[in-house]
Amino acid sequence: MSSPSLATSRRVVVKIGSALVVDPATAAPREAWLASVAADVARLRKGGAEVVLVSSGSIALARHQLGLTRRALRLEEKQAAAAVGQIRLAGAWESALAAHGMTAAQVLLTLEDSEDRRRYLNARETLKTLLNLGCVPVINENDTVATAEIRFGDNDRLAARVAEMIEADALVLLSDIDGLYTADPRRDPEARHLPLVERVTEEIMAMGGEPPPGYSSGGMRTKLIAARIATGAGCAMAIAIGKENNPLSAMLAGARSTWFLPAPEGRSARKSWIAGSLAPHGRLVVDDGAAKALAEGSSLLPAGVREVQGDFDRGDAVSVRALDGRELARGLSAYDAESARRIAGRRSAEIEAILGWRGRDVMVHRDDMVLV
Repeated sequence: MSSPSLATSRRVVVKIGSALVVDPATAAPREAWLASVAADVARLRKGGAEVVLVSSGSIALARHQLGLTRRALRLEEKQAAAAVGQIRLAGAWESALAAHGMTAAQVLLTLEDSEDRRRYLNARETLKTLLNLGCVPVINENDTVATAEIRFGDNDRLAARVAEMIEADALVLLSDIDGLYTADPRRDPEARHLPLVERVTEEIMAMGGEPPPGYSSGGMRTKLIAARIATGAGCAMAIAIGKENNPLSAMLAGARSTWFLPAPEGRSARKSWIAGSLAPHGRLVVDDGAAKALAEGSSLLPAGVREVQGDFDRGDAVSVRALDGRELARGLSAYDAESARRIAGRRSAEIEAILGWRGRDVMVHRDDMVLV
């Protein structure tokens, strides 16, 4: 099976980590490298593609300037650094893109912006409007306001959420490694490079390692989580090395990378949003009979729910788990947590008598659910 290609992609999201943007010796932007990426973006756009950049680097750019040089920073210190560094980061990208006649547009997102349906739709329309106007959106997590509980935590997953949001053809994660290996090549000389991954299975997920040292908050595992989100939404994804100049042109010339194929079944935009949820509000633990019924395409009935965990409202995203803890599905709950606990394990015909009002017969309808 042939790999996808940047050359045939009409809408591309490129994720760039702090270690690529920031010179560790000077804590300043790597201007020559940024200029080379801008040239790559111009080349893609000339070929008819729309391009969105998801760029880390705001905190790293301001740490030394503010004297925040120790490795572990408190949340409020990271937020302060982001407030200072975001200006430098946006300015660096604006300058690099303007040199090629392109208009940069800064967009700051939080996890809540992608988890709340209304805010998600608003963000999607803003990004699509910017692309229609010929801009290059430069996106980063809004670290100045995001708390520890509502953070993406890394821009790999943010980039995947953006790719899903705007229905991109390809997501490229520029990294310090040229793709996925069967094991960590820094530790295992027998590790094999995988040029193509047809589906992100549990075996593939097990190949993810620990986050690398330095500025990066990600690691191979977060990239594989990103691959699961993006490919499930019908978007191809690549992991490619990004340290040298013109990394996207290198990919176009055939540089080694790993491509993840989009899921062949595809998903509707609404189901992609549900599947890509990074912070479900609660869990529904189901018995073996319910697990089997879900796999066969049925809705989740209250009778099959053994335990309700967390605090959520009607319509919130919840994770559906087997008795052994495996995640089976994600979906939108038809009941709030308190009501769900009261009707768990009971027949649908009993719901009205238990709650005092008639709700839906299902806990999670199959139209509001995506199998994992």
